Amino acid sequence: MAQLALDNSVEFEDYFPSMIARLGAEGFIGELCSGFRLLMDCEKGLITFESLKRNSFLLGLHDMGDEEIVLMLMEGDLDGDGALSQMEFCILMFRLSPGLMDGSKRCWMDDFEVSEM
Repeated sequence: MAQLALDNSVEFEDYFPSMIARLGAEGFIGELCSGFRLLMDCEKGLITFESLKRNSFLLGLHDMGDEEIVLMLMEGDLDGDGALSQMEFCILMFRLSPGLMDGSKRCWMDDFEVSEM
């Protein structure tokens, strides 16, 4: 699977753990789902190349090229359909957050039972 090449001069600050502390697990998942709906193609119910390109300015990524958009989709596309479902998007967000994937901080998951989003 292709990995995104990140510019080493850009420092990533992971806000997800603090969001969970403030919102709780259920509130955090709700925010992720809202982010998905913001970026998705309303007709298809998926984040597609076109919807991500169209909405990339919302992410502050208006300079992003087509190849970078494709790589972003490939990074999270688990079923190989070229788009992200809501579950794939949430999984990708978790994978990209070092603070959430740190074993010592995953106890918040005990408070939230994943059901149909």
